[in-house]
Amino acid sequence: MSQAYDYVCTGLTILDILGRRISQIPPGGKTEIIEQIRITAAGTAAGPAVIGARYGLKTALVGAIGSDDMGFILETMLKNNGVDASLLQRRTDMPTAATMLAVAPDGQRPNFHAIGASVMLELDKARIDAIVNSRFVHWGGVGTMLMLDGGPGAEVLKQASENGAVITCDFITPGPGSLDALKLVLPYVDYFMPSLDEAMEVAETSNADDTAAFYMDAGAKACILKDGAKGSLLYANGGKTRIPALKVDVLDTTGCGDAYCAGFAAGLAQGWDPEKACRFATATSALVATGLGSDAGVTDFQATLDVMENLEPLD
Repeated sequence: MSQAYDYVCTGLTILDILGRRISQIPPGGKTEIIEQIRITAAGTAAGPAVIGARYGLKTALVGAIGSDDMGFILETMLKNNGVDASLLQRRTDMPTAATMLAVAPDGQRPNFHAIGASVMLELDKARIDAIVNSRFVHWGGVGTMLMLDGGPGAEVLKQASENGAVITCDFITPGPGSLDALKLVLPYVDYFMPSLDEAMEVAETSNADDTAAFYMDAGAKACILKDGAKGSLLYANGGKTRIPALKVDVLDTTGCGDAYCAGFAAGLAQGWDPEKACRFATATSALVATGLGSDAGVTDFQATLDVMENLEPLD
C-alpha cells in the first residue's frame, strides 16, 4: 500500500476549555469577568495533529471521542484545521475527554480533567493501515492508552518501523504503568520526546544525561528532552546538542510540548537534520506560548520559519 499520509498522530484526544486570567474562583455563585475563553483540540495526539496540518502535512488523527456534543465540536475543529478525522473512534460508552484550564496572571494553569473515551482507543484495520503506511507516526500518550499499552500498540509500531516510518513518541502524566508501556514501544521509536521532568520521574533519574541514556538503553534510537524556558536537549548519534528557547512574551504554555513534537516532524519532512528540526520545533512552541491554547500563534510553515530565523535565543 502507498503511504496515504505524511503524519498520523495516535493517542490522547481531548477538548480543552481555557480561560484567562483567573486568579481565584468567585465565592458562592458570583461571577468574575475574565479576558478570554477558548476551546481547542488538545492532547498528546490531537494537539500535534492540528499543528502538523497547519504546516502542510497530510495529517490524520487516530483517537477516540464520545458520541456527544463535545465530540462533535472537537471533530469539527479538527476538520476545520485540515486534519483528517475519518479515523476517529466514536464511543457510546464514555464521553469525550475534556480539560478545563484556569490560566493565572503568572502563566500557571491549574486544571480540571475529566477522563473520557480517549483512553479506550482501539485500532481496527483501517486505523492500523493508516498508521503503518504513514511517513511519520506520532505515538502520543503512552501509559494512558489502556487498550494499546499492553502490547497491541507495540506490534503496530513494529510494522510501521519495518515499513520505513519515522516514529516519534511522547507521554503525559506519568503513572504506575508508564515505564512498562514505554519499554514495549521504545525499540521501535526513532525519537522519544518527553518533558525532562516527567521523563526523570519515570526513570528515577536526577539529570538529563542519565535520563536520555536510560531511555536509549531501553531501545529509543534518539532522545529529545523538552525543558520549558531552558530549551531542549537532543541526544542522537552519540552526541548531545542543546537548543535554546526563543525570546517571546509568554501568555500560556498549554500545549507547547505537543506543538514541539509536530514542529519537529514538519522539519524532518523538509529533509532537515534533527538539530535544525529541533530549532523549528522550538519556534513552534514559542509561538504557541504567545497565545491561549495548544494551537495559539501558529499559522503556517513559512511564518514559523521566519520566527526560527529571526527571534533571539532566550539565553
